[in-house]
Amino acid sequence: MKRIKDFILAILILGAVGSLIYFIYQSGSVRTNRELAKRMAELSPRGGPPETIDGLRKAISLYEDQIERNVREGAQTGVYWKILAIRLADRSMHNDALDAFERALYFNTDDASIYYLTGVSAASVAKSIVGFSPGADRQREHYYRLAENSYLRALEIDVTYTRPMYGLGILYVFELDRPQDAIAHLERYLQILTSDVSAMFVLARAYFMLENFHRAIELYDRIADRTKDKNIREEALNNRDIIQGIMYE
Repeated sequence: MKRIKDFILAILILGAVGSLIYFIYQSGSVRTNRELAKRMAELSPRGGPPETIDGLRKAISLYEDQIERNVREGAQTGVYWKILAIRLADRSMHNDALDAFERALYFNTDDASIYYLTGVSAASVAKSIVGFSPGADRQREHYYRLAENSYLRALEIDVTYTRPMYGLGILYVFELDRPQDAIAHLERYLQILTSDVSAMFVLARAYFMLENFHRAIELYDRIADRTKDKNIREEALNNRDIIQGIMYE
C-alpha cells in the first residue's frame, strides 16, 4: 500500500514539475529575463549586478546583441507611431493624432518634424474648441501653448527648419494677437524662401497690426512685383491702397 502511495506521489510531483517546465518554456520573455538575472548574479560574488569593470564588460558582451535588438525595435515602434499620427492628422483626427505624436516622441525626442506636426495638430484642436463645456477657454489656451512650444522646440533642434517658422507666424498673427513675436520668425523664413508670397502676406499683416505702415506697404509692393497671379497682385495692391488711405486720412 505504501509503495502505491509513493508511486502516486511521485507521479504528482513529476506532473507538477512538468507543468512548471512547460509554463516556463511557453513564456519566452519571462525565461529570457530570468536567465539574464541569473547570469548577472553569477558574475557578481555578492549575487547582484557586477561591481567590477571586467564583470560589467562580460555582462555587456553577453547581452549586447539583445540590447541592440531592443533599441532597433524601439526605434521602429517610434516610426510606426509617427506614421499613425500623420495619417490621423491627414484625416483631421487631430485629438487622436496628438496622442500618437506623444508616443512617437517617447521613442525619439529629437525629431524636429514630430514637434512641428504636433504644433499643427495642437493649433487645429485649439481652433475647434468653441465652448461646448465649461473651461473651454482654458482648454483652448492649453492647446495654443502646446502648439507654440512644439514649434519652438522644432526650431531648437533645427534652426533652419522653415515650416515651424511659418507656423509660428500664423499662430502669433491670426490666433494669439502677438504680431511682434511673429516678425522675427517670418523675416528669417523669407531669408531662406525669398519668393514665398503667402509668408509675405502674413508678415505684411503683422506690420500693419503694429502700425508699421511703411514696412507693410513695402511688402505688398514686393508681392505685386513678384507674383504672376493676377488675383494675388490685385489683392496686394488693394491692401496697399487701404493702408495708404489710413495713413493720409
